[in-house]
Amino acid sequence: MKRGNKRQGGAKGGRQALKKSRERQFGSRQGGKRKFEEVTGKVQMSRDGFVFVVPEGGDKDNDVFVRAAKTRGALNGDIVRCVVTKEKKAVIAPRIKGGRQQGKDGGRRREGEIIEIVERSKTPFVGILHIVGKQAWVIMQSRTMPYDISVDFDTLPEGAKKGMKVAAIIDGWDRKEPNPHGYVSDVLGEPGANETEMHAILAEYGLPYRFAPEVENAADKISEEITDKDLKGRKDFRGTLTFTIDPTDAKDFDDALSLVKLKNGNYEVGVHIADVSYYVKPGSVMDQEAQARGTSVYLVDRTVPMLPEKLSNKLCSLRPNEDKLTFSAVFEITPDANVVDRWFGRTVIRSDYRFDYEGAQRIIETEGKEPEDPAVTQEIREAVLELNKLAAIMRKRRFSSGAISFERPEMKVEVDEKGKPVRVYEKVSKEANWLIEEFMLLANKSVAEFIATSGKMNGREDKNAKTFIYRIHDEPNMEKIASLGKFVGNFGYKMGPVTTGRDIAKSLNNLLSDSKDTPERDAFQMIALRSMAKAIYSTENIGHYGLAFKFYTHFTSPIRRYPDTMVHRLLAMYLDNRESQNKDYYEAQCQHASEREQIAANAERDSVKYKLIEYMIDKIGQEFDGVVSGLTEWGMYVEIKPEMIEGMVALREMRSDFFEFDEDNYRIVGKRTKKIYRLGDQVHIRVKSASLEQRLLDYELIEPVES
Repeated sequence: MKRGNKRQGGAKGGRQALKKSRERQFGSRQGGKRKFEEVTGKVQMSRDGFVFVVPEGGDKDNDVFVRAAKTRGALNGDIVRCVVTKEKKAVIAPRIKGGRQQGKDGGRRREGEIIEIVERSKTPFVGILHIVGKQAWVIMQSRTMPYDISVDFDTLPEGAKKGMKVAAIIDGWDRKEPNPHGYVSDVLGEPGANETEMHAILAEYGLPYRFAPEVENAADKISEEITDKDLKGRKDFRGTLTFTIDPTDAKDFDDALSLVKLKNGNYEVGVHIADVSYYVKPGSVMDQEAQARGTSVYLVDRTVPMLPEKLSNKLCSLRPNEDKLTFSAVFEITPDANVVDRWFGRTVIRSDYRFDYEGAQRIIETEGKEPEDPAVTQEIREAVLELNKLAAIMRKRRFSSGAISFERPEMKVEVDEKGKPVRVYEKVSKEANWLIEEFMLLANKSVAEFIATSGKMNGREDKNAKTFIYRIHDEPNMEKIASLGKFVGNFGYKMGPVTTGRDIAKSLNNLLSDSKDTPERDAFQMIALRSMAKAIYSTENIGHYGLAFKFYTHFTSPIRRYPDTMVHRLLAMYLDNRESQNKDYYEAQCQHASEREQIAANAERDSVKYKLIEYMIDKIGQEFDGVVSGLTEWGMYVEIKPEMIEGMVALREMRSDFFEFDEDNYRIVGKRTKKIYRLGDQVHIRVKSASLEQRLLDYELIEPVES
């Protein structure tokens, strides 16, 4: 098959042609006749062929809309340069939500034209292999790819057969050809099979689902024996009461807690974290793999670990009754939960007991009663209860200091041994979850403060502090907070003055408290969440707004997060009085880790979405009560109760009237009847259709019959 020239930028001739074309269309910048802003960013593409160019740095509020005719062959994930040709205040057309176009929440409409494809994405597109004679295509059913991909028949990998789901990577697009050209990078299997579909989700995000043999071999060569050399310089906590609390199905136990009651009435609390950095050396094969992955990925039915099983589930997992190497943060805490002293260093522990959250919760809820499990000694029970009391004080104090209390229900999908979804239920957090959360937060906060203040406990940042990795969270977008204030006013609520970040937190907490147990509360929380910045990693400390911490990092999960491993390394170096490390290097690592975290989160959401739609397939035609969860120019999103599964009701399908989206008041209004639908309204729907390939779920509104 004829390949032709690649449409991506890069070749000298291609760049010159693009430059001349750009000057003809937009005028020479040097000539000063016409001035156009240039934006370099990543393409987000829709099924209809138009794109948004998200500027470098991921600022979606400043993206550029490009019509399908002006994309110059750019595809989803490509890095491109574009010029902004139009800018005005308006609702920008189509954004994506759940695979649908969605109106942007007001602001500027920036429209432009792509002038150069700087780099083609190497992330695969997933589709169905179609073969006719000696010609082959990958047929797309994707929300982000409107074109099928032609592939050379004689390059198909072994096992690639017609009708199979495959992953394909674009390598060029000849201007004369109707379709981009690529090659099949992986054969995923038969469409609809659980393994195929889960691997397809991973492939779509460029996430590996197996380790290379050299990585596995490197892990296998690590000795499981702990020698005197390994223990050198470590503080020994093997005689101290220690236990873990994790989910029932957890296999990798990152963290353990120890407790000793001191003679002065205070408590010594140890937060012990798996010492991954001791086993994974900088620059090693395993380190390079973990760095590239950035994080473990938790799909609905499996974990794709950052580290091989030898490390994640064995050597570094703090399993009970086994000696384990750890990196610890140890605190002296008063009975009223004030930290009066702290110590950080490498340790060795031996966990006495492994709790799941339910088991620890039973101890908390049955205080004063006989234990159900005879293996749980009175000493362990008392330790859980004492730690819970301290955690409760710390939690209350944190929210009083301005932490924001988002409590949106977390829904979990239970699958059977074949991966078929059998139940959707709410994951409920209780005191046992909060106990672990508060002590992990304490460790993370304290490690960051220790570095930022050069070891002093006065809370004052040292401007000459050594290079470190912080977990930061910026203050919310004030315009979006103002929009939220206007929106909640439609429901009779008022937000207080919001001139500072602390004001916003207090006002949001009051709003969420006042609206508790009302239909609109979920809507308020959803819009409030959208106003928040994303938490990211950075060497520049600005604090963590959502947690109300001046200093914060990630220290407690090195088995599943690479930034935690880097934090361990830096902390160890600085405890040994090593000089400050290269800031530019670690800033680049922070950016990479933040990107990998977002990719993993998107894949996890897609896997849940897939299983929720699979769960609903045999419910087509059934009726459910629901709540309006989103509004756009073309549809109304509804979450059914109690599973909170979201689908869309198309406005054109609402037959009782001609409904329009009133953007200013964020509602849908019937032109004739003046019937109004708002976020949080209770409605009744029927399941109309479900598409697993496009991960779309359609509902139809059952409207009241007019009398």
